[in-house]
Amino acid sequence: MSGNKVLNLLVIGSLLLLCLAPSGHAQKSRAGTATANFLEIGMGSAGSAMGDAYVSLAEDLSSMYWNPAGLGYMDKSEAQFTIQPWLVDINTSFVGVGLALPRIGTLGLGITQIGYGEIPVTNLEFQEGTGEMFTANDLAAILSYSRRLAQWFSFGASVKYISSKIWHTSASAMAVDLGVKLNTHFFSPTGEKSDGMNIGMSISNYGTRMKYDGLDLLQPIDILPNEAGNYQFANGKFETVEWELPLIFRVGISVHPVVIGSHRLSLAVDALHPNNNTESINLGAQYQLKVPAFGSFYLRGGYKGIYMEDSQYGPAFGGGLFLNLMGNVGLRIDYAYKSVGILGNFHSYTCGITF
Repeated sequence: MSGNKVLNLLVIGSLLLLCLAPSGHAQKSRAGTATANFLEIGMGSAGSAMGDAYVSLAEDLSSMYWNPAGLGYMDKSEAQFTIQPWLVDINTSFVGVGLALPRIGTLGLGITQIGYGEIPVTNLEFQEGTGEMFTANDLAAILSYSRRLAQWFSFGASVKYISSKIWHTSASAMAVDLGVKLNTHFFSPTGEKSDGMNIGMSISNYGTRMKYDGLDLLQPIDILPNEAGNYQFANGKFETVEWELPLIFRVGISVHPVVIGSHRLSLAVDALHPNNNTESINLGAQYQLKVPAFGSFYLRGGYKGIYMEDSQYGPAFGGGLFLNLMGNVGLRIDYAYKSVGILGNFHSYTCGITF
């Protein structure tokens, strides 16, 4: 790579960071003002290992979370499963399948599920527990479609059904995700667009509000406790308010400063504008080593939550393998480790089959 290209890359990168960095009039944090916050947990170990800087690089089934336009770059169909143990024994998981249909596009179907385990029921009289247990679960069913309208441009969209349940109380909503992804020849060390700058943009969870309702909101009340002769216990019900979904706008770029033989280095930066938090930047890097007839080996690292107010996020890293098996079948295995400050350190495991 020539000195002029390196200089241009540094200048463009610096200008981008200046544009993306929050100004003195930065968005005020609205933490705690949205529901279904499980939709903000990154799904897919590759993107998580890169500090969530993946909107312009995602080209596998995990694109359903990061940027649905990435599905348009899938050359093969894929089934994928991710499990990510979360804090206080919460388990998060994703399972999905994407079908790459020639001349039609890629159709994906996935389910994200959060299980909170069994929790003891307590009240003022039995503060150590009544002996009963209750559960809570969140779920998002996703239908995605993406197509490359040109070799360098892809558009994608997802429709989501979102459900949240706490014991006998539940809520649901519908939402859409939209995304675009472009491959350019800028800063390509080989002159090929596939090795040039990628640009990705997505908007996630644009949809209806959620309002909880159910049997647990019913409570017997005595309207006139100091008067005899009235109904001592009338049916009363707590009226809940509607809550917004966590709307997220992402824009990112990635470049490949090293593409030499079997070696490829990718650098990525994403800027996020959520409706329930301050703006932030994620940084990531990926090294790929291609082994002929065997597959590819990956090393990844990143940092999440730069400029985020009171962020507990931090460094992330991981790796992965893609193995060529018999026939047209491939095996994908990815791992991610990420730090979330006082909440601890977490791991993510992904297994996928291409066919």
